[in-house]
Amino acid sequence: MTEASQDTRAIRPGGQTATQRGPGTTAPVPARFLTRAQVAEELSISMAQCYALLRRGELRAAKIGGRGDYRIGRDDLEAYIERTYAGPERWLNEHPFTDCDPDDA
Repeated sequence: MTEASQDTRAIRPGGQTATQRGPGTTAPVPARFLTRAQVAEELSISMAQCYALLRRGELRAAKIGGRGDYRIGRDDLEAYIERTYAGPERWLNEHPFTDCDPDDA
């Protein structure tokens, strides 16, 4: 086997592996789709909370496979995480922090 056709294995999140071809290709390839368990672990929430996010439409998912298991796209998870920052940022902008103590006024 030549170096150019040598297979290297990359570990994906959740222990899945992906085969890459080419010389020196050892960087992990992120999974395009994640299971509910992987999303729950990444967000540090329960499976029930993850399911609730899907049911409320806060997190996009696709049903894939014969059993109709939910899969969440990595881009959809990243978009959800970005949206979660909007609420606190808006609140902080509407309620600026001041250094004066209300008791000193």
